[in-house]
Amino acid sequence: MTEILEVKNLSVLFKRKEKPFAAVDNVSFELKKGEILGIVGESGSGKSLTALSILGLLPPRASVAPEASVRFEGRELLKNPEIRKYRGNRFGFIFQEPMSSLNPLHTIEHQISETIMLHQGLSAAQARRQTLRLLTLTGIKNARGRLKSYPHELSGGQRQRVMIAMAIANHPDILIADEPTTALDVTIQAQIIDLLLKLRKEMNMSIIFISHDLHLIRKIADNVIVMKSGKIIEKGTAEEIFASPQNAYTKELINSFNVMKNNNKIYEDVILEVNRANVVFPLKRNFFGKITETLTAVNQISFSLRQGENLGIVGESGSGKTTLGMVLSQLQPHRGQIFFNGHPVDMLDKKNNLSFRRQVQIIFQDPYNSLNPRMTIEQIVGEGLTVHFPNMPKDEKKQRIINILSEVELSREDLYKYPHEFSGGQRQRIAIARSLILEPELLILDEPTSALDVTIQSKILKLLQQIQYNRKLSYIIISHDMKAIRSLADKIAVMREGRIIELDTAETVFKNPQHEYTRTLIAASL
Repeated sequence: MTEILEVKNLSVLFKRKEKPFAAVDNVSFELKKGEILGIVGESGSGKSLTALSILGLLPPRASVAPEASVRFEGRELLKNPEIRKYRGNRFGFIFQEPMSSLNPLHTIEHQISETIMLHQGLSAAQARRQTLRLLTLTGIKNARGRLKSYPHELSGGQRQRVMIAMAIANHPDILIADEPTTALDVTIQAQIIDLLLKLRKEMNMSIIFISHDLHLIRKIADNVIVMKSGKIIEKGTAEEIFASPQNAYTKELINSFNVMKNNNKIYEDVILEVNRANVVFPLKRNFFGKITETLTAVNQISFSLRQGENLGIVGESGSGKTTLGMVLSQLQPHRGQIFFNGHPVDMLDKKNNLSFRRQVQIIFQDPYNSLNPRMTIEQIVGEGLTVHFPNMPKDEKKQRIINILSEVELSREDLYKYPHEFSGGQRQRIAIARSLILEPELLILDEPTSALDVTIQSKILKLLQQIQYNRKLSYIIISHDMKAIRSLADKIAVMREGRIIELDTAETVFKNPQHEYTRTLIAASL
């Protein structure tokens, strides 16, 4: 294979009053024709900035060092006045978050055909035919019917496929994929990876695949670059990197891939019992307001949970996992019976309902959006104490907040900060602290490690294990990440289309899954 891209001495500097800060520091690598190069590292390592700088897409405060060189087919790209001709044409770019990258005001057809007409000079009718072909190629079902859809009308996997269709619309020589499968279900992840491999083969494309997910990098990449603090600390073939890593940080990344399950003590007392829980959402109404179409999100769900026991609930997006979690925490109206510590939850009076909400806490999927950006960490974590213990002295309340922050490995100095001042992993710790301060008996964790770096994931999982050991909690872990489920769950419920299709001990499910869909989930994730 011949080299199609050469990057030499690439540094990206951010302006500061004092000395400029190098977010990317003297990075050099080559990309061969038809090769897949994996760039791996935690958030802030410079992965995305490296890719953006190749096409001159840096933010205003950033600049490339004068000695840097990026050559495509022997031609220098940096400071090239015609670089726009390369973007979306010779280079395709799949950005990190498709919902943010797609224009919410334009249809899918408009957004894909726009780049085709711009670079190929085709008419609207010709571009429409090409768009339809691309949507079909990327596996969008009922592609013709989706042409007039808007981004919010598509699932996460479908939006990602639209982004891929836009990126390959002009048959690029190089496709840059920045975290293309972040927060997608494992089955959808596998489909996206298969699609990229298929496109690479059919179009003889080179791919730069950026990810913090080592599992995906190992599956897809020919060669791997490991980045930390803006520098390349190790590079080699994927086989070499994973079989015999040389750098201590690379070893840490690989060792963080799996967190071993703790043997938590399980008691005989049943803490939660669910009997035929059911949730039906209305989808359409006729002119008179009568419901004509419904969606059964949770369909006759039954299970029990003992004190100290952990239940993992797994399934793809739309399977009803999160809706079931909202039902269990009494945040979603439902039919059926739920008993907590032997008492029917639906029949609790106001006083006992308040007590239930203290004993059952939920940690939501996106900690950033679930934390009030206008409140300090002291206010966020202490809010539950204000509601449930309004007469608690201020000094005692503050000491409790400090103690709980310490338990989740945050400091006293964090009390007066705001959510935007923390990393994703730290915000997850804040969400955990907010739930733990009320000393609950049951904690519902909705995607607790979604979109976190692999090293941060392992730290959060180990923290949850330690908290359970100290507090004798029961967990319900809702996730599509089978690695997280494996490290915490004692038994597993597999959901699909609102139903539990398999329910057994974690050991049995992983060793001898009975349902074909469960086998697919495990094979795609582990």
